[in-house]
Amino acid sequence: MLLRQSVSSSARRCIIRHDCRRSFASTAARHADFTHAVIGAGVVGLAIARQLAAREGTSTILLERHGAVGTETSSRNSEVIHAGIYYPPQSLKTRLCIRGNRLLYSFCAARDIPHRNTKKWIVAQDEREWEASLRLHEHATSLGVPTRIVGREEAQRREPDIQARAGIVESEWTGIVDSHALMTVLLGDFENNGGDVALGTAVTRIERDGSSYRIYASSDGGQTEDSITAETVINSAGLYACQIQNMLLPPSRHRKPYYAKGTYFSYGASRPGPINTLVYPAPGAVHGGLGTHLTLDMANRIRFGPDVEWVHDANDLAPNPSRLPEALEQIRRYLPGIDPSAVSLDYCGIRPKLNPAEHREFQDFVIQKEDGFDGFVNLLGIESPGLTSSLAIAEEVERLLYH
Repeated sequence: MLLRQSVSSSARRCIIRHDCRRSFASTAARHADFTHAVIGAGVVGLAIARQLAAREGTSTILLERHGAVGTETSSRNSEVIHAGIYYPPQSLKTRLCIRGNRLLYSFCAARDIPHRNTKKWIVAQDEREWEASLRLHEHATSLGVPTRIVGREEAQRREPDIQARAGIVESEWTGIVDSHALMTVLLGDFENNGGDVALGTAVTRIERDGSSYRIYASSDGGQTEDSITAETVINSAGLYACQIQNMLLPPSRHRKPYYAKGTYFSYGASRPGPINTLVYPAPGAVHGGLGTHLTLDMANRIRFGPDVEWVHDANDLAPNPSRLPEALEQIRRYLPGIDPSAVSLDYCGIRPKLNPAEHREFQDFVIQKEDGFDGFVNLLGIESPGLTSSLAIAEEVERLLYH
């Protein structure tokens, strides 16, 4: 059974019934079952599906291999609303993060989604780190994203437990969001626009079918397959996006996925005084991430992370106790009064990478139509700031398909 859960009966009638399945083959050349098929129901896939379902006269199905939406990268991150200041000026990450930041704040405010503009301190402990922080400040200014230098008196008054020997740059647009509440609202909007959701549905094959695409999927581990057709396919499969694109593109265009595991740490009751600002080390300290930073959840609980550990398995989500000593070393640099006994392993997330650990160059989002495959939009390497950029990425995908 391909469609486990559907928000309407239309997809259930079309996909589950065997007599209807037989009719697909005879009608595919003339008609696709759906206008859009979005593969992957993380926050980005949900935002894309919501955007496309709002188009009049179209139909959209969202395919998710897990039994619930947003169970991978989207629910295993820092839940930070980023400002878009870390990336090259002409990159997709910069453009979509800045646009997404503005869209996300407005959307959350309009829909009562829990969020808060906490701001973020980028803390430098020596002259080299301060020079890097100032370069980041200048870069943000050139992008039109507000940052400011925080003086010692203000720093001591606002966050007396935070140490920054060389200086602090504050990012004024940074905040936090309840990612689960955000995804619930995105899913609700998609459903209200007539979208169909197929949960527990793992895509196994994709083929061209005339002017459309035939998508095969299984809900029982591959023992049986069912299929639908769609005029357009959007690959938003996150950790498995390379595998999805490799089902369709020729071998010469296949990509190998890489994974960076990040461990998060919780902080117990033995904590410093109230902290209200996110704290990040100065840039450049850790390859593949932004250092083991201090973030807050909506209840103002402190958590640290992620660190960076390159792994081979996208399902390697077990916290590794050996990561704790290195994390404590990084945390002590900006929070010297920390009680190490109150820091414990919490959870892990996996970030999809397009290059191995030794590749030191910046890797942008890949969001593109593929030559020779009209109607197929590929999204690869959608890691941070994917959550922040989600609504802007949805706009970008619609633009690629329709403009």
